Formats: sequence, C-alpha cells, structure tokens
Amino acid sequence: MEDEGLDRQLNIHFDPSLLAGVYANFANVSFSDYEFTITFARIDHEVEEGDVPGVVVTRVNASHTFMRELIDAMEDSWSKWTTTQGIKNLPEAPPSPERD
Repeated sequence: MEDEGLDRQLNIHFDPSLLAGVYANFANVSFSDYEFTITFARIDHEVEEGDVPGVVVTRVNASHTFMRELIDAMEDSWSKWTTTQGIKNLPEAPPSPERD
C-alpha cells in the first residue's frame, strides 16, 4: 500500500494556559553530543549598574536534525518578514506630471 498523494495534517493541541505564549528578549544556545538546548529569558536591560536581572521563561531541548529544520524555517520566515518590511518602507513614487 502506497502513501503517495495522501495529505497529512498535524493535529496539535494546546493547553489553554500556553496559548498566550511567553515573551523573551534573550536566548542562549548550548549543545551536547545528543541535543541542542535553547534557553529563553526575559532580561531587564534598564539596569545601569551591577548584574542584569532576568528570568528564564522556557527551555527547549531539540535533536540535531530538528535544529537544522528549525534554522531553515527561521531563515525562511526572516527572509519573508524583511521583504514585507522593505515593501512597507519603500518611498512613495513622486506624482507623475500631468500631460496636456
């Protein structure tokens, strides 16, 4: 039996408490022989002296294979976003002179 032509869709469910997501403005990436770990944190950059306070909001462990797929997906999304921003920020064309 061949699976060609069959469309499969992800059926992912969220715990309602996770729907809002979390805010992070800092990430640290580390790795071992087995996996990558991305630690997301919220850092208070307004502190002028001493240690900069922050709190870890989540940590994600991922296989090397998934990490490559994640990087590719992020690069694709970044490219699309920068294209959209570039279009939004194009200068408007000057009005064309009317011909009589």
